[in-house]
Amino acid sequence: MRINETSQWSDELDELERRRQLARAMGGEEAVAKSRSLGFLDARARIEHLIDDGTFEEMGMLAGRGRYGPGGGLDGFTPSTQVLGLARIAGRRSVVISDDFTIRGGSSEASVAEKWIYADRYAFEYRLPLVRLVHSGGGSVKLLDRTGFTKIPGYAQWPYSALLGMVPVVGVALGPAAGLGAIRVCASHFSVMVRGSSQVFAGGPPVVKQAIGLEIDKESLGGHQVHRSSGAVSNFAATELDAIDQARRFLSFLPQNVWVQPSRCPTEDDPGRADDWLNEAIPKNRRRVFDARRVIEAIFDAGSVFEISPSYGGSTITAFARANGYSVGVISNDPRVAGGAMTRAAARKFARFVDLCDTFHLPIVHLPDQPGTMTGPDAEREGTLTAVLEASAAIEQSSVPWLGVVLRRCFGLAGGMIGPWVGPSGMGLPHRFAWPSARWGSIPIEGGVAAAFRKEIEGAEDPAAKQLELEARYHGIGSPFRTAERFGVVDIIEPRQTRRLVCNWVEDAYAAASTRGFGPKSRTMR
Repeated sequence: MRINETSQWSDELDELERRRQLARAMGGEEAVAKSRSLGFLDARARIEHLIDDGTFEEMGMLAGRGRYGPGGGLDGFTPSTQVLGLARIAGRRSVVISDDFTIRGGSSEASVAEKWIYADRYAFEYRLPLVRLVHSGGGSVKLLDRTGFTKIPGYAQWPYSALLGMVPVVGVALGPAAGLGAIRVCASHFSVMVRGSSQVFAGGPPVVKQAIGLEIDKESLGGHQVHRSSGAVSNFAATELDAIDQARRFLSFLPQNVWVQPSRCPTEDDPGRADDWLNEAIPKNRRRVFDARRVIEAIFDAGSVFEISPSYGGSTITAFARANGYSVGVISNDPRVAGGAMTRAAARKFARFVDLCDTFHLPIVHLPDQPGTMTGPDAEREGTLTAVLEASAAIEQSSVPWLGVVLRRCFGLAGGMIGPWVGPSGMGLPHRFAWPSARWGSIPIEGGVAAAFRKEIEGAEDPAAKQLELEARYHGIGSPFRTAERFGVVDIIEPRQTRRLVCNWVEDAYAAASTRGFGPKSRTMR
């Protein structure tokens, strides 16, 4: 059926509609059916799940490769390997690009490179959040048959680094993401992959075999178990829909761009809510652990906590949450992992999270139970101390408000990283509180006594009793109340009142930030 029989442009309008139908068909019925049989959603279905209903405005639909007959008429058309457009996500204008694996394995280089670069450039120029739904086999040597030449790697007009300092960027791996695909996943503020069906790697199994002679499958090379310890991917999802939902939730905590503040969300959770059990949350026995995540959930708005990179650097917890509707970054420790100590992985995770919050003006609430920097031969070989110093530098270079509430321990270099001492403007206010269970110092009392009084303990009639006697003496000196006497902390608070403190402070933090103006930092994500 012709679009408009009476129009002088009816032939051209028919041609336009024909090309659009070919583009909507993606790789064709057979290829799409095969992809679905493997458990994958198609590129367009993924977009529809991500965005608000009916808001997608596609761009570049006609990009691809046409095949023409002797008379110059279109004989066939293969769309480009990405579906690109603008849409609303939770009401906010955003840029979305989705790889189509049914066409040439979704390869970015095997199609129209200008299209996927355009997505990033549009987000950059118009200061909109960007979501990349990645399912790409990476580059292909077959491209050389078409181009007839090779090029130095890289894309001169791809602003991915500058973009990270301006707008929220999310990378979602929904299948294999090789080479450039892996870069597009990881060059983001938040990345997520699907357990069992997504793999992220610089080069796939054939490349690995050729390079180092190792036979390996995709899952062993770049599956979720690999990236639980690599830190290259933030979070993991059970299904594609779960991964896409996590992308939406991540964006909900952030502003549209760095020139505005995050929006406040309505909440029915009373800012004065006080959970009595918090007063008993920390065991009196210092060798016992506690559930730090349960503590965090009790302090912030009900159901608002969204953890980032829970599997990597597990001794440190990083999360977004809301306090009386305001978005904040939350940092704490998990004493069940390496005793909560600052490992190299935890330090890298810490620094990256501080950069993320600082870039988008999220105040930070730090709830430490920090025994100190991880020690031992493995930690020294890994260069843990250097990583911890880099995390410390991230704190000092941040310019967002910090609130520190020491839950239990704060020792050594890592223990001193509660918040900035002197910020970039020279005005880093150490706004620090503590629970009665808090203890701090340059070294834990037990280890310090063992080192300082070794000879005295060894020479005692009852060495164990002597050590306990000395520890009790120094624990008395280490009471947080003595520190409070010298205003070393603002106050010691009843644990159940922590939510009230945070909710009152966050209002001041947002008001203060609004008077200072917004915009990009002098550096992007480190």
